[in-house]
Order: sequence, then C-alpha cells, then structure tokens
Amino acid sequence: MGEKQRKLLVLYASQTGNALDSAERIGREAERRGCPASIVSTDEFDQAIVFVVSTTGQGDSPDSFKEFWRFLLQRNLGNSWLQRVRFAVFGLGDSGYQKYNFVAKKLDKRLLDLGATSIIEKGLGDDQHPSGYEATLDPWMLSLWSMLYQINPKYFPKGPEVVIPQDELIDQPKYMILYHKQETLEPELMAESADIIQRAREMSPGKLSKDKSKPDCFLKMTKNEVLTKAGSTKDVRHLAFQFVSSSIKYEVGDVVELLPSQDSSAIDAFIERCDLDPESFITVCPREAENNGSCGEVNTYVPTKVKTFVELTMDVTSASPRRYFFEVMSFYATAEHEKEKLQYFASPEGRDDLYNYNQKERRSVLEVLEDFPSVQMPFEWLVQLVPLLKPRAFSISSSPLAHPAQVHLTVSIVSWDTPYKRPRKGLCSTWLASLTPEQETNIPVWFHKGSLPAPPQSLPLILVGPGTGCAPFRGFVAERAVQAQTSPVAPVMFFFGCRNKDTDFLYRDFWESHAREGGMLSEVKGGGFYTAFSRDQAKKVYVQHKIREMRKKVWDLLCDGAAVYVAGSSTKMPCDVMSALEEIVMEETGGSKEMASRWLKALEKAGRYNVEAWS
Repeated sequence: MGEKQRKLLVLYASQTGNALDSAERIGREAERRGCPASIVSTDEFDQAIVFVVSTTGQGDSPDSFKEFWRFLLQRNLGNSWLQRVRFAVFGLGDSGYQKYNFVAKKLDKRLLDLGATSIIEKGLGDDQHPSGYEATLDPWMLSLWSMLYQINPKYFPKGPEVVIPQDELIDQPKYMILYHKQETLEPELMAESADIIQRAREMSPGKLSKDKSKPDCFLKMTKNEVLTKAGSTKDVRHLAFQFVSSSIKYEVGDVVELLPSQDSSAIDAFIERCDLDPESFITVCPREAENNGSCGEVNTYVPTKVKTFVELTMDVTSASPRRYFFEVMSFYATAEHEKEKLQYFASPEGRDDLYNYNQKERRSVLEVLEDFPSVQMPFEWLVQLVPLLKPRAFSISSSPLAHPAQVHLTVSIVSWDTPYKRPRKGLCSTWLASLTPEQETNIPVWFHKGSLPAPPQSLPLILVGPGTGCAPFRGFVAERAVQAQTSPVAPVMFFFGCRNKDTDFLYRDFWESHAREGGMLSEVKGGGFYTAFSRDQAKKVYVQHKIREMRKKVWDLLCDGAAVYVAGSSTKMPCDVMSALEEIVMEETGGSKEMASRWLKALEKAGRYNVEAWS
C-alpha cells in the first residue's frame, strides 16, 4: 500500500470574518489542486499547519486567538516542542496602524522559537493596498503550493499547477434549510423580541463562534441632538437612551454594540429578487448536523420567518459580498455574458477589477444581484455567503454615576462618495440619525469592555480625544466631577481637537464649564483643558502640538503616576501622540529615543497607556 494522501490543516483567528474568508479560500484552492483541507478556528484546534490571523485596532488579537496564544506562551514548552511541525502564517492587517500585522508577526516568531519549521516566509496582507489583502494572498498561495510540493509531492498528486476547472467543482452549500408548515408550529413560538433575535442569529452561518446572539437588553432613544453647527463638514449627534424593562450595569470607558435596522423596502426588494416567500418558517442548520440527526431538534433551532431571518442576520444593504460570492454566482448565471464576467471577477486576473467594482464602490449584495439579473442563487447559498449583519460598536459617552439609568453616545453620521461618485451612507449611523424619541423604537444592544479601563478616582489622567474621540472622556470627566463632591480626586488634563472652533467644537459648554475655576479640568485642580483647532489658522495645529506645548505639565503628571488615555477615529493620530510623548520623555530624562520608547512600552504594560482607535 502506498503512503496515504497528505491533508492540509488551515487554522484561522478572525474577529470580523476576513481571516475566515481567506482561510476558506486557501482551503478551496488546495482542494482544486487535489489536496484535501480542513479549516479550523484556533480556539477549536489541537495540531497545526497554515495560520491565517488578523490584527484588529491597535495591534490586538481576535478574541478567538487569545486562549490559543496563552497556551503557546506556556513556560514549560521547550524550543523543540514543535520540531516536527511545518507551518505557514498569513496575516491580515492595515498599514495605517502603528502595530501593522502584529499578531501574525508575533505568532510566526513564537512558532519558530518552539522549534517549528517555516514552510514559507510569512505573508502580510494589507487593507491599504489598492487591491486589498488579496494582492499579497494570491502570490503567497502560489509560493505555498510549490513549497509544499517540494517538501512532499503527495500533497498534490498531479502537481501544484494542475487545477480542477471551477465548472467541475461547485461545492455543496455548507448549510441546509428546512421549511416548516405553519400549522405544526407551537403557539409559544410567538416569543419576545430578544428571543427572536437570538434564534435567528444563532442559526446564522456568519456568526463567529463566541458571539453572543441574545441581546443584553433594549434601549429606547430619549434625545437626538446635532452637535456640529451649520458650515461643518460633519454631522455629529449626541444620542441619549434609556433602558427598556431591564437595565445593565456599565462603567465609563465601556462599549455598547447596537444591531441596526435595514431599510424595509430594500429587504422586500431582496426577498423579491431572490424569489423567497417572506412568510414561510425556516430553520437553518449545518449540513453535517443532518448526518448526525441533530438538525431536527427543536431545542437547537427554532423556526423563524424568512423575512425576520433576512432582516436580523443578512446584511443585504450595506456590506459588500466577498470574492467567493461572485464565483458561486457564476454557476447560476444563465446569460453567457454574465457568466463570463462573474468567472473573470472570481479569477486572479480579474482581482483588481473586482476590487474596483465591489469593495471600492461598496456595492451591496442587493446591488450586485440586480447587476446580474440572470443569476438565481439557491437560498442555501445566499444564507452562507451574504455577509452577517453585524452590530456596530460605539464608545459610551455617559457615566452611570452622573447619568443614572441612561446611555449616551456621540455618533458621527457617515456618508461619502465612491470613486465613481456614487453616494454611500453608513448603515447604523444613518439609521440612528433618522430615529426620534416619539417613535419609541426598541434597539437591541450588547455591552462589553473596550480598551479604555475605568480609572480609579485616585489616578491622575492625561486624556487625548480629538473629534468623536472625546466621547468616552465626557463620561470620565462627568463621573469624576460627581466623585469630587464627596471625596478627593486626582487631576485630569484633557486635549481636544477638531477642525473649526465655531462649527466642530463638540460639547463645548460641558468642557468649558469644567475648565472654569474649581472645575474638574481647571488648572487650580492640577488639571487643564487644551484645544487644537486645526483649520482656524494657516498652519494646522493638532493635539500632539498642544501636548508638546504643555510638556512640563505632562511630564510632571506622568511622574505623579498618571495614566494616558487616547481615543479617536484617525489611524495616524495615536502614532503622532505617542511620538510627542516620546519626545517629552527624551527631553526630560536626557535619554535616547529607544529608551523613551521602552519607557512608554513599560507604561503600556502597566496598564497606564490605553488606546481606542476606530477607522
């Protein structure tokens, strides 16, 4: 008997689904070359070979990676522990951030330290590249196939260049849909909203394993105020909410995620375009569950209306589909010119044109389906491939102490023109802006910790929050002002920045009242309030310039044990703030740049340098 065929294991760690998408693509491409592949999340595996990991925000690892990473860091694992393991790492990152592809780099190094052998140099996909991360993934995969073939030809019995034509290899959808007769359904299925959301989202293929499907609670809007003035290039809102029925305890610095509602006419158009019956009841379950008989268990999956399932789980109006969507569409196109176009889009040669048509233009699933009218995709495929409707995260701008039973958000309403001058709007922010307290809309929400831990009142603070980055610090300052009424509190310095003082100065009255004599941000109290209005003079002034101006006071506060908190929507700003602080440390200590950098790293390690940035 000959040696049995080799199998490839692809491990992924994904926060938003991009790494999962790339991992599945590597698996499909391997199978097209005759090599079977398994795709497993790092939080579900116990062996190793191809890792696809994303880096989120300021060098953070996806949640599903954290436990796996802790395991790899164990001291008792020696430098020969992985000596028989060959591996390859592909990272997904954004070079606009300081810690570009940090997770992939540290994983690659740790695996080598543990004695594993690298098959190929790590690949680093960059979201900033004109063609996205796939610009690196395509050539990296070709190198991977040829290196695997050199190591052992059994991986690809016919050679790595022999690819099964796509027409012959349409996989089965991974999910199946069962339709239920309405009269056989239990009357108790008419459940509460939270349960309906939980049922629909637990069945959704797009759900990442650790996501919580059931909302923590519901919020109802009590205020929708425009903070920016006429003449501003932005529309920023102060939104206040109250809890509906049950309330949740939160701390300043926490994050709330909201599940947005999609436009009902677009949902109807999608249902009609896909020839679905909106009123029929369905359960969605993995195909392998059919084989072990667990698919019919009512406890596992509760029937949900098609329209409800689409509304709550499938992002048909704002997210762009992934490349595989176009590939599967090509099998179902009956018009020849559409089939050719879709096959071209799904090919390596068509990658850049697909990127320009799809991601750059932010085409929605509905728009893509309308552009290819001859395609009638089965609902099973749509359920698998339409991007999951994701909750949107916002920093909370209230304090439970200063604003009991309330949650405040500071939201910039997103709108832009694509390269082809098509107007686009952010799904969640546009929907929030359209709500009024009178509508009494119940909004499903989840609360969780962000990267800004609530500070004890004895901790001096240096806060840097330009634009909507001021949101969490409004909560910090309001909370400390309440604490100051009954006990001593440490000083707070706050650096705020925006374009123009007259049009973009968010919460101006709030900050200025706290900066006055005896206020939380007053110099008398050892703190201070410093503003940078970048466009109000010929030379642009940003928060980092103001930090340098106040170098002596910043250094004194750091020496008193202050913690630095940075928040904002610019990818470059956190780096500029770090550089300004590095300069201050060098100046005050007479040390080198390396020493200053180490000093700030130690601050970060001690939990005294916290950054929350959003793109």
